[in-house]
Amino acid sequence: MPIEFETPKPIAQTQFVLKTVAEEMMRSKSRYFDEHEHEIPWDYIEFMHTAMKAMGVGSLAPKEKGNGHDGDEKKEKRPPIAYQVLASQIEALAWGDVGFYLVTPGGGLGAAAVQAAGTPEQRAKFLARFAEEKPTFAAMCMTEAGAGSDTASIRTRAILDEKTNEWVLNGEKIFVTGGDKSFTEYEKLGKGFIVVWASIDPSAGRAGMRAFVIEAGTPGVRVTKLEHKLGIRVSDTASISLVDARVPFDHILGSPTVEKTTTGFKGAMATFDATRPLVAASGLGVARAALEFLKEKLTEHGVQVRYGLPRQKLTNIEREVIDMEIMLKSAWLMVIKAVWMADNRKPNALESSMSKVKAGDVGTKITQKVVEILGPLGYSREFLAEKWFRDAKITDIYEGTGQINRLVVARQILDYSGKDLR
Repeated sequence: MPIEFETPKPIAQTQFVLKTVAEEMMRSKSRYFDEHEHEIPWDYIEFMHTAMKAMGVGSLAPKEKGNGHDGDEKKEKRPPIAYQVLASQIEALAWGDVGFYLVTPGGGLGAAAVQAAGTPEQRAKFLARFAEEKPTFAAMCMTEAGAGSDTASIRTRAILDEKTNEWVLNGEKIFVTGGDKSFTEYEKLGKGFIVVWASIDPSAGRAGMRAFVIEAGTPGVRVTKLEHKLGIRVSDTASISLVDARVPFDHILGSPTVEKTTTGFKGAMATFDATRPLVAASGLGVARAALEFLKEKLTEHGVQVRYGLPRQKLTNIEREVIDMEIMLKSAWLMVIKAVWMADNRKPNALESSMSKVKAGDVGTKITQKVVEILGPLGYSREFLAEKWFRDAKITDIYEGTGQINRLVVARQILDYSGKDLR
């Protein structure tokens, strides 16, 4: 089935609404929340939860939609466009403020992990809460002090207590995006959860990796630290400690048995295959914001980009702007291909990582170049250009660094294993 370049109706219908939200509720408060790190924008959270419920969207997390023909057997059967819609929504919100987007109520990475690794019953059980009365959050806990990019080296351990039929988890997770709101703010919010990746059999290596849903407020689990960051400062990034934390037996996602396969590890990677293009979309939203601001300022100073002329007849600034527009549009096309493949249930590990690499590079280069061209205006805190520069860099770091994603791309192209190419 070919990729269509016409904007699908579900996307077009929400673009105006999201642009209004981005301008009025995000962009206008970007500087305040950048300077008041860890202060929670309750007005935005409550508004977005109400708005998403009104639109019939429980969270910014894709849902399975059957065969996509809306129950009409006479209509052409078409795949759902959940990820395509989601990528467009995220790009639009990140254009407003990427930190605000990260505090939009919903499942986030936690829901994505449940979607990728859980059984149908678990998906129904844990994802339904995002459509309830209170705004709810979920987070994924993967990274550890000794296991950053090498996720197969995690040391957090889960042991089954056969007497109580509960899992007992011990370990520590760091750099958990949204970990505080997902776990400790449940008195003001809906009952959120975190998804903790742990080993049920360290001797089995990757085959022993499993994900566990841990409800907010579970004894033995606590947030030990909130990071102070370069960018995305309105979004909390937490360290979480687990000491003899007891989890119900059926909160392990997927199979509880250890087999001679890497199904559990592949569940973690499937999560990233689904979400890396969405992270890329958020980074490109930041880059678009910066580039549009630059063009506005150039216009105010009488500088117009003359499209259609040979490069040798353009000024250097005109060439710089056109090159940035090319980078932005080419990166967005890579995102569209990756999410189109996800919607059509096609393996997209290569395209997912490629879109993430490209967006990380493009976002960093465009926002840096915007600051350079604007000079003092770009470096000044009077405008948001310097903030966008700081916000953009995270796209190249979280959900797999640029270096790790380049390795994934190379392995996919060359058909090498992790042992063959490091």
